[in-house]
Amino acid sequence: MVRVLGLLVFLVSFLASASEENTLTDIEQFASLIRWSGVMLSLLVIAATWLLLKFMNSIVESIGSQFAQYRMLLQKVQSFLQFFIYLTAALVVFMISFRINDHILALIGGTLAVSVGFALKDLAASFIAGLTVMIDRPFQVGDRVTFEGNYGDILAIGLRSIRMRTLSDDIITIPNNKFLNEVVVSGNYGALDMQVVIPFYIGLNEDIELARNLIQEAASSSRYIHLPKPVVVLVKQTITDNYLAITLTCKAYVVDTAYEKLFETDVTLRVMSEFKKAGINPPQIAVSHR
Repeated sequence: MVRVLGLLVFLVSFLASASEENTLTDIEQFASLIRWSGVMLSLLVIAATWLLLKFMNSIVESIGSQFAQYRMLLQKVQSFLQFFIYLTAALVVFMISFRINDHILALIGGTLAVSVGFALKDLAASFIAGLTVMIDRPFQVGDRVTFEGNYGDILAIGLRSIRMRTLSDDIITIPNNKFLNEVVVSGNYGALDMQVVIPFYIGLNEDIELARNLIQEAASSSRYIHLPKPVVVLVKQTITDNYLAITLTCKAYVVDTAYEKLFETDVTLRVMSEFKKAGINPPQIAVSHR
């Protein structure tokens, strides 16, 4: 038993010494790859790069403030030059700080492989999702859709992302894989016309039949109406904490999705004008008294 314990102690001590020797060997090998004379020069290169970027940024800001028409172009050129300067400085620092051999090349290859793998993971997911969107076709280019609170027109469906223009004229870029797990609402689904829903509210004692006819006439005579499809006005009693009202919901089709808000504005102005002439009033909010 004592011999066995002695043998185990010997093996543990031998492995520990071997691991220490391997660690020291690895550190010595790594240290031998560094050009210590080039490290100081690398610091000077980094400082010169930082000064160059600061100078370029001040030049762009100065020219852009004086010539506003060239500001966007200068910023694009600045972005490209910054990327080029960063890449060049990194290569110079690497070349003067390390001795290139098989170990360094293997280290670089492994690092690049891991980095590219992580970078391409989301790209591959978006690519597959883009193919799914093109095949399944939940919406098409030109559709007016609602997605994650954003409402607008689909401009382009790419293999990586989808671009949408909102009604406030903002361009939104959405990765394709977002559409696989979220609900997308398409207002027209490939058609040029689209249904527009416009609610109106009147009091309980008003002439509901007259109000309904006025809404139907105002929508049917709008220049933006798509007459081949019907104009429907639905009536419903609305009960809230403060008032009772009659809700008249106009459902009509606009001739082009681009005129949606113009159609809604035109019908609303017509209806409000006719309501005023006919003496049809909005609901009265009840005020509670103690």
